[in-house]
Amino acid sequence: MALSLLFFLPAVIAFPRGHPRRWAIVILLLALGWTGVGWLVALIWSLSATRR
Repeated sequence: MALSLLFFLPAVIAFPRGHPRRWAIVILLLALGWTGVGWLVALIWSLSATRR
């Protein structure tokens, strides 16, 4: 359970922030999140500034 939450942490961050590319972040996680590099890219992307 905790590992699943950690794996989807970028998505958990992106959705409440209303990130405009939140679904792309989820797709990136599912496709490349297991590599570590893909997960890190998704995390940085989810923390990036959002335009309002």
